Amino acid sequence: MSRIMVTGGAGFIGSNLIDELLRTHNKVVAVDNFNDYYNPKIKENNIKDILDNMRRLSIEPDSFKLYREDIRDREKMEEILTNHEITIIIHLASMAGVRPSIEKPNLYYDVNINGTLALLEVARKNPVNKLIFASSSSVYGNNQKIPFEEDDSVDYPISPYAASKKAGELICYTYHHLYEMSIACLRFFTVYGPRQRPDLAINKFTRLMMTDQPIPVYGDGSTQRDYTFIGDIVDGIMKTIDWIDKKEKKYEIFNLGGSKKITLNEMIATIEKALNIKAVVNRLPIQPGDVDKTFADISKAREILGYHPSKAFEEGIKDYIRWLRKHIKEDC
Repeated sequence: MSRIMVTGGAGFIGSNLIDELLRTHNKVVAVDNFNDYYNPKIKENNIKDILDNMRRLSIEPDSFKLYREDIRDREKMEEILTNHEITIIIHLASMAGVRPSIEKPNLYYDVNINGTLALLEVARKNPVNKLIFASSSSVYGNNQKIPFEEDDSVDYPISPYAASKKAGELICYTYHHLYEMSIACLRFFTVYGPRQRPDLAINKFTRLMMTDQPIPVYGDGSTQRDYTFIGDIVDGIMKTIDWIDKKEKKYEIFNLGGSKKITLNEMIATIEKALNIKAVVNRLPIQPGDVDKTFADISKAREILGYHPSKAFEEGIKDYIRWLRKHIKEDC
């Protein structure tokens, strides 16, 4: 049994991961500052779901501890690590979103870079020598080589968010080199599914279509994304935990994607079919910072981690809509 610290633990990916960590008999310490980037009630409902699942599965209450703190507060992070025998940190906390990062670059750099640095400093002093860092497919920018491989150049990010994630990877490597920390950086590709953030397109489009409102579509719909179901992402993180537990002094970057390109128009059509509703489309100009396409080469993650995404996009959308219909009133 491991005691694992999850930053951003009340968020979309974090809460789904914690469900699985607890189900597989780990002890979890979650950290989240419940900021107002989106309605904090959504995160409160995520925590409620975690606690409900614990009761349903008869998981001991002391297996889960939540701290409502900011990762930039080094004293609080130090206190948390000294109060618990943490074996691995899974660092998911960040300011998310490409477009808002253009409006507030200072905030994004402060949280995503200084926050990551603060966590690494506290970890190496305690010491916790294993860390998994949540990076992003956005680091690839408008990479012309398809599919994206971990060794491709990522020197041309096109948003402050992307730049902050690449900076996080570099800081992680520095601490691996200087302090012999074992670190895995996971580049997530457009994650969707139950508990998805409200600012993300699948969530936003589905809710608008269900209430007969127009959906904002930037560009002609030809942009492409590699959509990855949350269950596959959680499985990839769990496999990374197994890998990092067995490795010493390692630093690796892994793509975690669905390994399939889907256009924006195809995504909308899939939601339309699942809802049996025709979308009303409001065409808008392409937004600064948006990449043209993403597409993950997952051969490295498949070979080293045993990562095998299995959820087809159409089935993932159906799963998400079933979940949304049960929860849509809770986070309004």
